[in-house]
Amino acid sequence: MLIEKYDLEVTSPPCAPGAERWSAFARLTTDIGDVLPYLNATWKEAIYDHANHCLTWRLGGRAVSVRPYEIAVSNLEDREEATTVIERLVGIINRIWERRDEIKPDYELHHRPTPLEVYKLLPQTNCKRCGQPTCFTFALKLVAAQARLEDCPLLFEPPYADRLARLQAIVIGAPASG
Repeated sequence: MLIEKYDLEVTSPPCAPGAERWSAFARLTTDIGDVLPYLNATWKEAIYDHANHCLTWRLGGRAVSVRPYEIAVSNLEDREEATTVIERLVGIINRIWERRDEIKPDYELHHRPTPLEVYKLLPQTNCKRCGQPTCFTFALKLVAAQARLEDCPLLFEPPYADRLARLQAIVIGAPASG
């Protein structure tokens, strides 16, 4: 088991005293830096910076950051949720570490596409068939994983096949079933 012990600190953000959302920091007693490339290979939505030994990821509306001696999570409701989420992440990380012989580590720096990159590949008709007022708003939702490619029916029409393929390759967390 990679992570056996940690100290949990739960705080409200210093820039927002009295905020209703909290952050949690699991201070680890073991250096888990060697697991980061395996997490990068497994967590398809992760952004891994090998040079700085940091992996960031989105988990259910929360920002997660994993470093050699720390797991940090933001946007938590309270200490109970912080404990639950950290325990879940520790379990996931430990399972990935146990399976590392089956996983090819990924040292590449991946990035989330920008809304503008996504928008440039959309039909740009502002037809509202996706349920959004504009294609740019739809692009914002795609990047935030609050919409799916299949929400845009125009993308599945023949003239947009190339754009759809390129979007499927870059839009993480927005799978299409077409």
